Amino acid sequence: MAVSVRKSAPGRDAASAPARHRRAARSRRRLRERATIAAFLLPALVLFAALVLLPVVFALYTSLFRWGGFGWPDEFVGLDNFVRLFQDEVFLGDLWRGFVLIALSVCVQLPFALAMAVLLNQRLRGRAFYRLLFFAPYVLSEVITGVLFTMIFAPDSGLADHIMDAVGLGGLGIGWFASSSTVLPTVFLVMTWKYFGFHMILYLAGLQSIPKDVLEAASIDGAGAWQRFRYVTLPLLGPTIRISAFLSVIGAIQLFDLIWVTTAGGPVHSSETMAVTMFQFGFKRYQVGYASAISVVMFLISFVFALFYQRYVLRRDLEGAVTSMRGRR
Repeated sequence: MAVSVRKSAPGRDAASAPARHRRAARSRRRLRERATIAAFLLPALVLFAALVLLPVVFALYTSLFRWGGFGWPDEFVGLDNFVRLFQDEVFLGDLWRGFVLIALSVCVQLPFALAMAVLLNQRLRGRAFYRLLFFAPYVLSEVITGVLFTMIFAPDSGLADHIMDAVGLGGLGIGWFASSSTVLPTVFLVMTWKYFGFHMILYLAGLQSIPKDVLEAASIDGAGAWQRFRYVTLPLLGPTIRISAFLSVIGAIQLFDLIWVTTAGGPVHSSETMAVTMFQFGFKRYQVGYASAISVVMFLISFVFALFYQRYVLRRDLEGAVTSMRGRR
């Protein structure tokens, strides 16, 4: 029986060889690129897992136990710590005080920072000095700030009381940190002094990124100063304002060191926050399981707010930025 053997043409093999070499070279190049990316990402991923993910998982695990912090937790109580949490008047007060600080930060501190940014964006003599002066408190640590204002608001001997006496208001008897009715506004005053410079710099950067041509066009069309700010500057500054509000809310939720140095949560829990309560139970009373439950609730509140911000705010800002970039092309 005759068997026919088809032989490939030598020219076809010679023509396909360079193509195979090119495909092999592209595969090796992609492999090297992926290996390089993995080599750069791996240390960061290891650190993130060790310093963020594992503590979160361990806190969630220990929140299900009655545990004093020594040995391995073995007294499982399920969700009892969370039930106790939302029956605790102190923790419910922490939630309310956190909401008050967030509201004051968003409604008072941020508008004040925006007003200062608008003022310092004008042609003023010495504006660089004023920018530095207002931003300097943010550079100080929270501990230094707390110690400084503890001395300023010290009863009878502090600078604040001397100023009140000098202007004839010494008879009001303001307790500052010592009175449950004034401690939270005083803490907010310290927070504003500490953090408003940071938000002011954010707004100032946003203002300087607004094209001057847009403002000049609005002026030519007859828009006044307030109309230019309301209908041109404020909308273009929207993404900066929203990220500033996000940072302010997250910072208020996690506020600890400034409170701990100035008042330690007192008097009678009047300035206590969730972080301070967590520290009290975890490191003072050795109820680490209950403190872990507080930390889990803090994490969930921050996480839900961050998801909400990303879903409804950040995505819209990014889509607007991509659209504007495409429009310019």
